[in-house]
Amino acid sequence: MPEIKDWVAALRLKTLPASISPVLIASAYAYTKGQFDWLAAIVILFCASMIQVITNFINEIYDFKKGADDENRLGSTRGVATGRISVRAMRAAAIISIIITFLAGLYLVSISDYYILLVGIVSLFFSWAYTGGPYPLAYKGLGDIFVLAFFGVVAVCGTFYIYTGYVDWFIFVASFVPGILSTNILAANNIRDIYTDKQVNKITLAVRLGEKHSTALYNMLMFLVFAIQFYLYLITSNDYILITFLAFPLAVIIFKKIILAVGRQFNKVLALSALLMMVDSLLLSL
Repeated sequence: MPEIKDWVAALRLKTLPASISPVLIASAYAYTKGQFDWLAAIVILFCASMIQVITNFINEIYDFKKGADDENRLGSTRGVATGRISVRAMRAAAIISIIITFLAGLYLVSISDYYILLVGIVSLFFSWAYTGGPYPLAYKGLGDIFVLAFFGVVAVCGTFYIYTGYVDWFIFVASFVPGILSTNILAANNIRDIYTDKQVNKITLAVRLGEKHSTALYNMLMFLVFAIQFYLYLITSNDYILITFLAFPLAVIIFKKIILAVGRQFNKVLALSALLMMVDSLLLSL
């Protein structure tokens, strides 16, 4: 019988910055346009977080079935893999979460339009297709593209569209900030798991590129985020955007750590990647 702590662990709360950050950025920009709505913001934040949780639940089921979560795992232990939570219970939790999220999302459709319904359905579908189905994205080296798209462009632009009914160039470019930082959270996880993923034929992008090239790509993307934010400053002449560079020292720390990291040391890089995303997104929102 699973305990509350097992379900809390299954939520993977440390991963939630990936779903919260895009909402913060889009909401802040909508506020500058005089089109922010508190109730809509709360519902969007709930739905975005739930889609992340659903993805985590489904991920536990399929990674366990495919042997990706076993005793050799370098990351935190999983409830399904350890037998603390049954596959049946996790599947039920995922289905209930999908229903609740869909119903909550109908409110967003009612204040926006049916494009948002399509975005919601597609997002829920890919939360399953990420590790499930006949062509699981995470096992084919496509997980990074999925994360960049759905935790970046789709999440930010979709949120802004609900508030305003349109998407402009600024918010489209800004959407790559959380998208890239989310991708790096996944990358840190996958670099750590290269050896164990190879054993179960989970061919992530990190497995394809190898540790050296994956680490180089991680660092390149991390510093690209600051280049994007400098571009946002150039096209707006808004000096306040430059406060995002207060997060730059944290990026330098991560740069040093990921180069030297081995095995479980990547867990620290993973935690710092999530912290960088939250700090940078808060600064950009401000």
